[in-house]
Amino acid sequence: MICLGIEGTAHTLGVGIVMDEKVLANSRDIYKPEKGGIHPIEAKEHHERVKEAVLESALKEAGISIDNIDIIAYSAGPGLPPCLKVAMEFAKELALRVKKPLVEVNHCIAHIEIGKLMTKARDPITLYVSGGNTQVLGFASGRYRVFGETQDIAIGNAIDTFIREATGKHLGGRHFDELAKSGSYIELPYVVKGMDLSFSGILTSALQKFKKGEKIEDLCYSMQETTYAMLTEVTERALAHTGKKEVLLTGGVAASLRLQEMLKTMCEERGAKFFVVPREFAGDCGAMIAYTGLLAYKNGLKPAEKADFYQRWRTDEVEVNWIK
Repeated sequence: MICLGIEGTAHTLGVGIVMDEKVLANSRDIYKPEKGGIHPIEAKEHHERVKEAVLESALKEAGISIDNIDIIAYSAGPGLPPCLKVAMEFAKELALRVKKPLVEVNHCIAHIEIGKLMTKARDPITLYVSGGNTQVLGFASGRYRVFGETQDIAIGNAIDTFIREATGKHLGGRHFDELAKSGSYIELPYVVKGMDLSFSGILTSALQKFKKGEKIEDLCYSMQETTYAMLTEVTERALAHTGKKEVLLTGGVAASLRLQEMLKTMCEERGAKFFVVPREFAGDCGAMIAYTGLLAYKNGLKPAEKADFYQRWRTDEVEVNWIK
C-alpha cells in the first residue's frame, strides 16, 4: 500500500511517498523570509507556488505516477492556518483526482512515528523539539501523553529568534551550534516549572546581554548549555516516572549534536537506550505525514469525510489506533 503525504504546517511544503515501511520519496521546498520571522501569508503564497513542483519531484524520485497512490494524507495541524489551508486543499484536490481516501495527520505525532520508524525505537519517552513545538511525550492508555512542555515559545523558536536578531540569518540552528563551539559560559535564567519549561525569559536575557556588548559566541554557548540542560532534566524525570527504557529525540532541533550528547549521557547513566531521528527526517517533511497516515489508515482510521485543519490540535487529543 502506497501513501502520499503532504506537509504544510509552517515554513516547509513537503511531499513524501511511503510504501509500507519504506520511504520512496521525500521532497520539500522551504520558505525563507527576507526579513523577520515567518510571515504566514507569504508562507502560504510560497506553498501555493511550489506545491506542484514538489509533487512532481516526489513522484519522479519514487518512480511512480499519481495513479499508483492508494491513500492521500496531509498535515491537518497544529500550525499556521494559511499554511494548513494550502496543504488541506492540495490534498483534497489530489484525493479527488485519483479517487482515493483522504487521511488527516497530526504533525507532532508524525514526528514521533518517523523517528520510531527510522531508529526502531519501540516505546520511548520522546523529546520533540522544533521551531513550533517543545514537548516530552510518552505513549500510555491509547494516546501520546504530554509529560512536559513549553509554557511559552518553543526551543527552536528561541534559537532562531536569537540568531535572527543578532546576525540577520534565518533557520539559525546550525549557526547557533557553530558559534557555541568557541563560547564561554555566562549565567542565564534556568526556568523549569515542575515538568514544564519556559524559554522566553532566557531569550530576552540573551538579547539584552548581546546589546550590551557580550560576545555572541558566549551567548550561544550559554543558551545552548542552559536550555539543553533544562530539556534533559525534564526528559530524565519523565523516564523515571514512566519506567520506560528508551529515549527518542525528534524534530528539527534533534540535529543538534550537543543536545544529542547530553541526552545520550543521561540515558547511559540511567541504563536506557538513546535514539535520534536521522537529520533528513528531523525537520518537517512529507515522509513523516505519509508514514503516519498509512499507519492510521491500515489500523482502521476512517477517511476524512469533510477535510479540515486544526490550528491548535494537541498531540494528546489524538487516539492512537495503531499501538495495541
